[in-house]
Amino acid sequence: MTELFSQAWMQAYAEKWNQEPELADALNQIHFNSVIGYGFEDESEPRGVLTIVDGKVIEASAYNGQKLNWDLRADKDHWQQWVAKGLNMMGLSMAYMSRKLQFRVGDYLAMIKDPRMAGPFIKSFSVMGRV
Repeated sequence: MTELFSQAWMQAYAEKWNQEPELADALNQIHFNSVIGYGFEDESEPRGVLTIVDGKVIEASAYNGQKLNWDLRADKDHWQQWVAKGLNMMGLSMAYMSRKLQFRVGDYLAMIKDPRMAGPFIKSFSVMGRV
């Protein structure tokens, strides 16, 4: 298995993201543009980054100082659990409230209140499981 959030993993994730209509197409409908960092809670910087334009990933890379719109962090065990099993709305709420999933950058409350964003966000976890 490729290391979580490595360059190769991020590129495979980007490919799966762009193939998933409930993610890429749904975000395209709201013209979602963002730079999302993924990493571990005990590290000062994220490891991997997706750059998204109109819902599609146009770049997947290692973090190199990019300005982030979202920076998602958790410990390695929780990331692996979510990759293996996905995450539903209840699990997401519990992970956020217990700080198992941290939003170091980004507005969780605004995102979760907008079903056009919340649905694809939840879907992104199941897509991680396809990598």
